[in-house]
Amino acid sequence: MPLNDFNHDILRDTAHRPWPMPSGAWVMTQTWNDLLFAHWPVDARRLRELIPGAFELELFDGQAWLGIVPFHMTNVAPRFVPALPWLSAFPELNVRTYVRVGDQPGVYFFSLDAGNPVASGAARTLLNLPYHTAAMAVTPRDGAIHYRSRRESVPVAEFEGIYRGHGDPRPPQPGTLDYFLTERYCLYAVNHRHVAYRLEIHHPPWALESAAAQIASNTMAEAAGIELPSIAPLLHFVKRQDMVCWTPEILS
Repeated sequence: MPLNDFNHDILRDTAHRPWPMPSGAWVMTQTWNDLLFAHWPVDARRLRELIPGAFELELFDGQAWLGIVPFHMTNVAPRFVPALPWLSAFPELNVRTYVRVGDQPGVYFFSLDAGNPVASGAARTLLNLPYHTAAMAVTPRDGAIHYRSRRESVPVAEFEGIYRGHGDPRPPQPGTLDYFLTERYCLYAVNHRHVAYRLEIHHPPWALESAAAQIASNTMAEAAGIELPSIAPLLHFVKRQDMVCWTPEILS
């Protein structure tokens, strides 16, 4: 992947946001590539047990959802710092659900696996996010993405699959399940002092494609203490998404 091809024009694309951009300066860029959203309906009571009490679990038509999201990142760099080989490009794999504080919906992560130990260590140290270092490989081949991740640390977890997008990319429509699962402009977590915070992000509307996937192995949810139903997931593919983020805001 090319270095330093971040699209700064996204900073002028704000009409779609559910609330205004933060007033302070953003601090980091990231580009998410070849991203698969794989979502399953799951037991809301179990998720509620695993989520800090400061956050309200969000449901869509009474149903909770868990997302497993493999992709690979480029342009990972602080503001005014150029992207660097290896440090700024690596795979990542997230396990997430959906929460809100007040009128601002966001994402809550049960785990984030990364193929870069420096990046995962920094995020765990600075933000107390549940990052793990994993052995990961992402290979585009025959129009599909071959993705493999194995976390050796406890709890051991792995994901292996082949996926591809098909159809015209389209932004999700407000009020739909697709919008609920993707159009979120912050994450929620607790810091090392167990104090809740919000970290705001900005990106263009998601350009969602339908997707197909063959998932050979997936113990990511199990490692988080969550049981997936024995049904096919809801799938979406995104070729690329550029984003910026801000520093965390402590919640009272």
